[in-house]
Amino acid sequence: MVTGPRAVLFDFDGLICDTEHAAFTSWRDLYASFGLEFPPEVWSRLMGRPDGERTGLADLARRLGRPVSRAVREDRRRRKRELCDREPLRPGVAAVLDEAARLGLATAVVSSSARTWVEHHLGRLGIETRFTELVTGEQVDRHKPAPDLYVLALRRLGLSAAEALAFEDSATGVRAARAAGVRCVGVPNAAGCAGDLTLAGADTVVPDLTKLDLGLLGTGAGLERKAAS
Repeated sequence: MVTGPRAVLFDFDGLICDTEHAAFTSWRDLYASFGLEFPPEVWSRLMGRPDGERTGLADLARRLGRPVSRAVREDRRRRKRELCDREPLRPGVAAVLDEAARLGLATAVVSSSARTWVEHHLGRLGIETRFTELVTGEQVDRHKPAPDLYVLALRRLGLSAAEALAFEDSATGVRAARAAGVRCVGVPNAAGCAGDLTLAGADTVVPDLTKLDLGLLGTGAGLERKAAS
């Protein structure tokens, strides 16, 4: 019998704040500066992964026939940071946090990114006090799609996988949650694809968190696998 969760677990990049869209834009602009189109298949391989930059740079270097200079790499990173600092809280995040608080559910951020990065943006967005736990990439040996971050979050919360519900915006993140046995709602970012989340194993996919039935937090029902319309 499916019961309501005791905790909701949030990815950060692309889910709470659409830093993934900012990252996509920085890569698209970098490729365009060399007269190239940023390939969708390269984005799908690097999105949501801490080693994604290496993937993008390797592809660009192959297309250019030479290594990408340090100055170019740093310009791309600076562009990404600038764009990320303009990104607001994604729609529906505050409402889900409010409902979780009303129901007395624990909340956690589960992110492969560095703690300093996550804390900076949570503070900028004014929600740094809304989470029971903050689990980030430095704390585990393996990042998403490995389940380690979710396993650690559950251990810190003192809960089983069946007592949690995750929100993820990338196929990499969905696979991590499902590998840990956690039910997962897919919420594609602006540069993502709902179909990828379904294929990765999301229990349900919604266009954004304003479309989430908040009753799911109270009952856990209705998580049959379906794609966003």
